[in-house]
Amino acid sequence: MNGRLSNATIAELPAEVLIPRYACNSVTPGIVHLGVGAFHRAHQAAYVDACLADGESDWGIVGVSLRSPDTRDALQPQDGLYTLAIRDSAGEQLQVIGSIQSLLVAPEYPGAVLAALTDPRIRIVTLTITEKAYLRAADGTLDSAHPDIVHDLANPGSPKTAHGFLTESLARRSIAGTPPFTVLCCDNLPANGATLHRLLIEFAKLRDADLGRHVADEVAFPSSMVDRIVPATTDADRTRIGQQLGVEDAWPVMTEPFRQWVVEDRFPAGRPAWEKFGVTMVEDVGPFEDMKLRLLNGAHSGIAYLGLLSGHATVDCAFADPSIRQFVDRLWAEAIP
Repeated sequence: MNGRLSNATIAELPAEVLIPRYACNSVTPGIVHLGVGAFHRAHQAAYVDACLADGESDWGIVGVSLRSPDTRDALQPQDGLYTLAIRDSAGEQLQVIGSIQSLLVAPEYPGAVLAALTDPRIRIVTLTITEKAYLRAADGTLDSAHPDIVHDLANPGSPKTAHGFLTESLARRSIAGTPPFTVLCCDNLPANGATLHRLLIEFAKLRDADLGRHVADEVAFPSSMVDRIVPATTDADRTRIGQQLGVEDAWPVMTEPFRQWVVEDRFPAGRPAWEKFGVTMVEDVGPFEDMKLRLLNGAHSGIAYLGLLSGHATVDCAFADPSIRQFVDRLWAEAIP
């Protein structure tokens, strides 16, 4: 291997590797993403990359890690570039993604994150922070006694939580006369937009009643449903991909060809034309959540339970069993109506 993946080396990659079909230095930010992990880089960032290649150059992503600097440390020397390895039984297609324009680590520079969130060019904030980070109490309401929530209420200028960053930046945008951004939750929560909206209203009201009303009445929180398998990257993956690229990539991402993103189409400040690249824009995501839970997750659970009882070690082996396949077909026949 000769050097590191970056803007300086991308032109040297083998011809079979897909690279951004746009000048990365011509992209301006339009999205802040909280929780830059492997799933985001295989899913939302890939969809945005397609929009940038289609000429929508004002939707670059500012990635924010709320906890660890690992992603920033891996990708910053690579100018934010990384390899998406799409694998199936026929082989592996490598694609370099360039949609993440910069990376911030919230615990190191909370002020820089707030500055990004209050930038008038930012019109969407997306989140993949995992279910735990929504800090809900047992009854589903905001855990107002959580130490990080207590800290953020007392220190709005140096928050630790997504709630604190979103609320403080929305407050600052309101004071400056800047329209609010749309908040798009991409975590696996039922009615995730409505859930986050309710939690953020609770948090904002604890700061100020008027701020709570602003979040309730002026900020859009469309729900979405996401799906793509993204296994953890191994050292063997890094070595194999580096050998194919001819340069080192500190953190490539592995995935499968299948992906799905269903989004409620409520974006007062505008959005990329995601529907051109397979995103399903809908009025209500609820029926799609039901479909996923009952057909995909339900079938997956059935395959796993019956597969273990039948002595199969993996899902693909179990699904190849004619008896289990027949069970899934009958399950779907009952569930689809």
